[in-house]
Amino acid sequence: MDDTDRELISLLREDARMPVVALAKKLRVARATVQNRLLRLEKDGTIQGYTLRLMPAAEGHRIHALMTVAVEGTRAAEVLQALRGHPNVSSLHTTNGRWDIVVGLQADTLEAFDKVLNAIRRISGIATTETSILLSTHKV
Repeated sequence: MDDTDRELISLLREDARMPVVALAKKLRVARATVQNRLLRLEKDGTIQGYTLRLMPAAEGHRIHALMTVAVEGTRAAEVLQALRGHPNVSSLHTTNGRWDIVVGLQADTLEAFDKVLNAIRRISGIATTETSILLSTHKV
């Protein structure tokens, strides 16, 4: 991947529906160059799909948070398995340092969010958690 590929990906992150002609103009390359690069990036799995962003008011899950989790001993695999099946878990990341897992959470209301936190804290193998509600998003 070179600088042109990285710039192409950056443009697509801003607007995945940007026409190839507009991408070529911004990158100062030929339309065919953009098409070939897109095909290559899709074929090699670098680009795995395209998505959309909704305005926050249109989303069903209005409350988003990040929970950091410390796991007891070597129980990370079973904790991850339990979290993977939870409907309010939107993402899971293992990490190093004080926390073992970072969990993306979503809920419709604060009451529902409270229930989610309590349910997750009862998962066997979780030693401690810390949760922060996301207030504003400045870059996706």
